[in-house]
Amino acid sequence: MGNDLVQQQLTFTMEKLEKTAEEIRGYLNSTTIDSLVQEGEGGSASDYIDILDQIRRILVFFDEGRESGYLLLRSEKFRKGAAEKTLYWIFHQCIEEFFQPKLDVWYEDSRAAYTGKNAIRFRVAVPQQLKDLVQKIEGPLQEVREELEYYETDFRTKMRQREGE
Repeated sequence: MGNDLVQQQLTFTMEKLEKTAEEIRGYLNSTTIDSLVQEGEGGSASDYIDILDQIRRILVFFDEGRESGYLLLRSEKFRKGAAEKTLYWIFHQCIEEFFQPKLDVWYEDSRAAYTGKNAIRFRVAVPQQLKDLVQKIEGPLQEVREELEYYETDFRTKMRQREGE
């Protein structure tokens, strides 16, 4: 893949991560466990703590990915290999972590692609504001996911080739 294309994908990814991180940060800065319990639909405080912990975890990954990506975009000479490695890292640590969270507080409904609805389903009942946040960020992250799936396959292929040498 050419330098220009990799640079464009990195720029696209940084823009999406930036907007998504702003949404998440704004939500986290204005939300408390008590407000979630009061507005909730039966979820416990411990359920909401786990959900917010997962969201914070994702935000940290987004910030790390953005820092690496912007550093590469600002450097004098564009380093394609480093950019590809960063995009691969973003695919796994940011995008896949959102769709398959470590804390297992939500899951991706694979059938949603056929219905045109959002794919993320919480394991417990959550307030509408939390559903709204996830719906708002799911679309842009799905776009990034589709763009970066190439790096998943390409990077693994390169690793296998190196192991075979």
